[in-house]
Amino acid sequence: MRDARTALDTLAGWLRGRYRGGRVLGVGHRVVHGGARFAAPTIVTPQVLEELRQLIPLAPLHQPYNLAAIDAVAERIPDVAQVACFDTSFHRGQPAVAELVPLPKEIRDAGVQRYGFHGLSYEYIASVLPDVAPQIAAGRVIVAHLGSGASLCAMRNGKSVDSSFGFTAVDGLCMGTRPGAVDPGVILYLFQNMGLSAQDVESILYKKSGLLAISGISNDMRDLLGSSEPAARLAVDYFVYRAAKEIGALTAALGGLDALVFTAGIGENSAEIRRRICEASSWLGIELDANANERCGPRISREGSRVSAWVIPTNEELMIARHTGRLLGLI
Repeated sequence: MRDARTALDTLAGWLRGRYRGGRVLGVGHRVVHGGARFAAPTIVTPQVLEELRQLIPLAPLHQPYNLAAIDAVAERIPDVAQVACFDTSFHRGQPAVAELVPLPKEIRDAGVQRYGFHGLSYEYIASVLPDVAPQIAAGRVIVAHLGSGASLCAMRNGKSVDSSFGFTAVDGLCMGTRPGAVDPGVILYLFQNMGLSAQDVESILYKKSGLLAISGISNDMRDLLGSSEPAARLAVDYFVYRAAKEIGALTAALGGLDALVFTAGIGENSAEIRRRICEASSWLGIELDANANERCGPRISREGSRVSAWVIPTNEELMIARHTGRLLGLI
């Protein structure tokens, strides 16, 4: 697929072949950033679309492509309602201290706050915990959404309390091409002492950092785990180190921990990364069951482990479908 338009053309052909005589009643989209205003899925209007375009600088790797799909659908089937489902919505309602960015009030009033992302994934995990792991569903749970983009969410009773992401999706954990948390003074140094432009710095932070920068080999965890290069091993070590460190911080925010849940590409598929993170977090009371971990769970901790550990596949697309159907009165 060359672009969103080509992908949509292919999908339209598949739909016509699969559902002959049917018609599209609604289209749901993942939109990474909903800003301060959009705390729940919303029907897309020209005004909504324009407001979402204003948020592109906060998520340049995702937002333009999310909105391009909305534009492509509107061009092909303009009379069909579209729904935007936001990765930031699940985190609204966190304590004020968790959303605060300690900058002057006029800056905060302009919308600078901690938003959190991967919300559709976390919302799905929260929705299935009562069935998959009822003993922890109402407890203090940290969900590790580990993939090319990676973050952690601290949940109490299925609600977001805090997360590792902040104002943008470049914060928190080390990711495939994003560095995660960086001393703001480093960014100032890039501007003031190295003479880099805003575009240069944006490219470094979103496309040239993280696992790719440390290893000099790849942004793909599978490649790094299969490599014997010292730089690749260092990249993996740092990924695990940052995850374990942030798990400790979010445990403090929760006032303790009952369970750790792994999800997304790395979290669901890499027994090695799960093992290393659990071992680094063993001081919390996680006792890993090696065989269960190799089988991908769902429970991967030993019976009697003070803090349990789990692998639960996420399903962001299902959450989008549910929100779209409910908002349009289709389900």
